[in-house]
Amino acid sequence: MNSEDFLKLDNQLCFAIYACSREITRLYRPILEKLELTYPQFLTLTVLWEHERLTVKDIGELLYLDSGTLTPMLKRMEAMGLLIRVRASEDERKVFVELTEKGNNLKEEALELPEKCIPHFGLSKGEYGEMLLKMNQLIGNLQKVTRP
Repeated sequence: MNSEDFLKLDNQLCFAIYACSREITRLYRPILEKLELTYPQFLTLTVLWEHERLTVKDIGELLYLDSGTLTPMLKRMEAMGLLIRVRASEDERKVFVELTEKGNNLKEEALELPEKCIPHFGLSKGEYGEMLLKMNQLIGNLQKVTRP
């Protein structure tokens, strides 16, 4: 492939990943709407289901979100009764986030997302694992450049 070919849309890996992300979000949307969640809110719940209690900073790092995006979303989720934010007594700049009972209970309903959506990816379990590994390698390689 010559240099000019790399500029064609069909040859842009970044576009393929972007388009794939949008399609996966579109696939998830009906289930998330039933749960009254946006995709970023679902991801936030996902990391809290996994870790139970995190700082706002930790959530931002795990989800690649800056505080300007994350803080308003967390406030909305707190107003929805899904989580609480608690300032650390030793350092009021540090804010912990914990799920409420309502937030924890959504986990059971959210389990249908992978069951209903992943089969539409058209990948075997092995291919799914390989794809996930490759994507995580790509993220790591890019972070070496973007987050030196």
